[in-house]
Amino acid sequence: MRQSRSIAIKAGLYVLTMAVIVYVVVFMNTPYMINQPGTAEEVKPIVSVKSGDTEEKGAFMLTTVSVSYANLWMLATSPFNKDAEVVRKEPDRNDKEYETQQRYYMSSSQSSAVMAAYRKAGVKYDVVSQYVFIVGLSKESEPKGSFQSGDIIRQVNGQPVKRFEDLAPLLQGKKPGDVVPVQLSRSGKTVEEQVELVQIVDAEGARKAGLGVSVGEVLKVEAADKTKEVTFADTEIGGPSAGLMFTLEIYNQLTPGDLTKGHRIAGTGTISEDGTVGPIGGVQFKIVAAERKKAEIFFVPEANYKEARAKAEEIGSKMELVPVQKLDDALNYLQALKLSD
Repeated sequence: MRQSRSIAIKAGLYVLTMAVIVYVVVFMNTPYMINQPGTAEEVKPIVSVKSGDTEEKGAFMLTTVSVSYANLWMLATSPFNKDAEVVRKEPDRNDKEYETQQRYYMSSSQSSAVMAAYRKAGVKYDVVSQYVFIVGLSKESEPKGSFQSGDIIRQVNGQPVKRFEDLAPLLQGKKPGDVVPVQLSRSGKTVEEQVELVQIVDAEGARKAGLGVSVGEVLKVEAADKTKEVTFADTEIGGPSAGLMFTLEIYNQLTPGDLTKGHRIAGTGTISEDGTVGPIGGVQFKIVAAERKKAEIFFVPEANYKEARAKAEEIGSKMELVPVQKLDDALNYLQALKLSD
């Protein structure tokens, strides 16, 4: 009997010990994240022009970086993965704020892509504000209200907030410590609060009263010709770096013919309304992602070209890397491109 009890105790201790080890190694949070190659995804299933030309024998592909919250096991094995990069989390930003920020960047990227494509294709359009929302909470001027990242700001001081520019005038003449009513929309529900204003520093360095939050504005780009309307499918992808590839796909659907000419074309880069292509982060991971999906051509912002070239040479890629500063650089290259065999 004593021997059986001893065996049972040892077995129980073993199970408990293993459970603790598994929790510590797999589930316990660390202050680190791991960046790795993500995916190269075809853009056409994500973007649609209402009466657009959908002929596309090749593909435009956006590229992503995989970002994981690192556990101890991942940290221990990361030195053996040449495509992994360990980075420290930003201490003043929680997971929800990060996700909200990435969704906002994606939304802004899509709006800019539509504007750039419309301008190049000669499509008249208007830009309409959809709503203003809270991206994050200030750490320097902590808000007094129970704001959450993702809250939509509907009213401040009894007046509607429809655009980003509406906020400052509604708080003009107020002082830190003053209390104003704020109406929010949170997960589809209306939230009413009396919020004490805090001292903030604006972009010009002036001190004034504010809510203590960073905000973003969601825009909708509306074509005068409704047959040119652009819609985006829901996606889990975040960040601003798909702007160039969105623009190329939209422009391809707005105009006759097939710009891909049968080639698999990946790329990255932010886009501005005037067609300027901006630099991005993590280009080395995106090169690997594109290579895995057998991309033949890779558009890269000129500022990222050297790093992209170094990674392509390291992995023995035969992709043609094309540095671009403007949308026209990419379009000129595509116009001169020969049909795929």
